[in-house]
Amino acid sequence: MRQMANNNLTQKMLIKDLNFYYGSLRALYMISMEILEREVTALIGPSGCGKTTFLRCLNRMNDSIPDTRLEGEVLIDGEDIYSAGVDVVDLRQRVGMVFQRPNPFPQSVFDNVAFGTRVLGLTKGRGELEAVVERSLERAALWDEVKDQLNSNALELSLGEQQRLCIARVLAVEPEVILMDEPTSALDPIATLEIEELMRQLRERYTIVVVTHNMQQAARVSDKTGLFWLGELVEFGETATIFTRPEEERTEAYITGRVG
Repeated sequence: MRQMANNNLTQKMLIKDLNFYYGSLRALYMISMEILEREVTALIGPSGCGKTTFLRCLNRMNDSIPDTRLEGEVLIDGEDIYSAGVDVVDLRQRVGMVFQRPNPFPQSVFDNVAFGTRVLGLTKGRGELEAVVERSLERAALWDEVKDQLNSNALELSLGEQQRLCIARVLAVEPEVILMDEPTSALDPIATLEIEELMRQLRERYTIVVVTHNMQQAARVSDKTGLFWLGELVEFGETATIFTRPEEERTEAYITGRVG
């Protein structure tokens, strides 16, 4: 596997020798990866190769699936998130998730963004809550479109707007890492490009890990790219290198479309 070059960016997450099992089925094999702060890391590979399973390991979303187990370590700022005593609610505040299809609550735009902040008690008073909602919508590049519709049902928004609303909902609780699982697969080309531009903007504040089947998207938005294949991390490194000078034959075969 290709080793990532050293640079001056700070390590945010470190995954060491990660194996994951659904019952007796081993889904991930000895995955090791360093995720740097304020970078976009893209995970590509054929369907069913373990990308989403791996992504869900990064904030313990797989914990809710019966008869699963994980071996190895997942460190955030040097602390193992699978250690005894880790507060999973706190972890998922720090490591938020944006899903494949937009999933706004059947509530107002305002209440969607305010949801996590209210549940976690992060604000005091209506004024502070309103400021968080506005800031989150601005960071999600949605404020100008919805500022006069804050009391409208979020389900009335377009799919692209709904996905940006879901991103704003994640941003409202001030995460450090944002996980995105195929965030544009349900969107039209224009909405897809808007989300990609948003990812580039968010990278200035947040660490992003995105699963995508769209190799052009990975090439456009990511700093690092990892190719998964049958539960293995075949190659991982600078995106430009992965797409132009891959070291592994399977990487070249997948990127050129000969397999996959």
